[in-house]
Amino acid sequence: MRVVIVGGGFAGYHAAKSLRKEAGEDIEVVVLNPTDYFLYLPLLPEVAAGILDPRRVTVSIPETLRGVRLVLGVATGVDFEARHVTYTDPEDNQHRIGYDRLVLAAGSVNKLLPIPGVPEHAHGFRGVPEALYLRDHITRQIELAAAAEDPAERDARCTFVVVGAGYTGTEVAAQGPAFTAALAARHPELARQRIRWLLLDVAERVLPELDGRLGRTADEVLRSRGVEVLMKTSVDHADAKGVTLTNGDAVPARTLVWCVGVRPDPLVAGLGLETAKGRLVVTEQLAVPGRDDVFACGDAAAVPDLTRPGQYTAMTAQHAERQGKLAGRNVAASLGYGRPGTYRHHDLGFVVDLGAGAAAANPLHIPLSGRPAKAVTRGYHLMAMPGNRVRTAADWLLETLTGRQTVQLGLVRSGAVPLDTDSPELPRR
Repeated sequence: MRVVIVGGGFAGYHAAKSLRKEAGEDIEVVVLNPTDYFLYLPLLPEVAAGILDPRRVTVSIPETLRGVRLVLGVATGVDFEARHVTYTDPEDNQHRIGYDRLVLAAGSVNKLLPIPGVPEHAHGFRGVPEALYLRDHITRQIELAAAAEDPAERDARCTFVVVGAGYTGTEVAAQGPAFTAALAARHPELARQRIRWLLLDVAERVLPELDGRLGRTADEVLRSRGVEVLMKTSVDHADAKGVTLTNGDAVPARTLVWCVGVRPDPLVAGLGLETAKGRLVVTEQLAVPGRDDVFACGDAAAVPDLTRPGQYTAMTAQHAERQGKLAGRNVAASLGYGRPGTYRHHDLGFVVDLGAGAAAANPLHIPLSGRPAKAVTRGYHLMAMPGNRVRTAADWLLETLTGRQTVQLGLVRSGAVPLDTDSPELPRR
């Protein structure tokens, strides 16, 4: 018996781990994923800010999921009658793999909006290539600003616009000022240069999807660092010289970071299955109606939220991880191992790392800020990571004691990380 899991993110990784635990070695478990690692996405802003080495947030699937077979590739389709998945490997060869049970955990990609100039000039933040590009790009802009003789050009290169005040965008904007300050400190020419960070969102407040107290804490920290927080505001259009905001203001800039949210992987739309808000409709047991051999979880699935009747669970890592665990258990049960369960989850709180000794957290819905929140946040991440804990903690310690490394690596260029991509985890060749 073979179970194929499409996707190695929070949902797919934990589905494989749970299934292996429930069924032992009696079932062949295959993870089809574009990379050989599970990406711990919540710490990606620290990679972009030069705090963490990118290898810290990439946990090896073969090393940590012993007994699970990894197949490198991007799923392109599913034949439900023949029970096989088609995929393209890293060398652009076409393959197919058969299954007895299928778990669709393809995850999500950057959410696009029809705003002129954004696809051409903005970059998303869903994968390691995008984080590495952003780190190099910010470093390059500060260095080019130091060499510029035109004050207007220098100002534009020292202006950084982040769109989306959700979890990711808030952390990127919070980490940014300390990173650019460290870069500028190397250049006497920038001693009196103003460095601007702007955070935009059409919502009424920062972190609109989380508890209001977390949003207020984050807002206060951002403003204390000089970040210009502009709510009920977005980009009207963008070009190579900057952006024009919906309030009419023109902002000369060379950096536009797009963090407005996510949409299900495009694979979902081509499967011919029922969807809700672009996500696969599933039962409370994460099964696809009418197909007892297919399950779905994570961002790709519209999972009924039994704590909020009539709604679906949010597209968060917390839900994806727990749904993945249940999917693995229920797949095993469908094959005669154990008993199935129903997905019902009350959130245990959220943590938001705001860099430079600050964070916002509400573990068990107890609001925290400052250093207590920072300790809880980092402790939570270390516990949640399935590997690389010691190396991650070591990077945090080194950053505290010695500062961060601020050099360009030149590994990822702009054209390799377009905003409109089906695979943000892979640079475009």
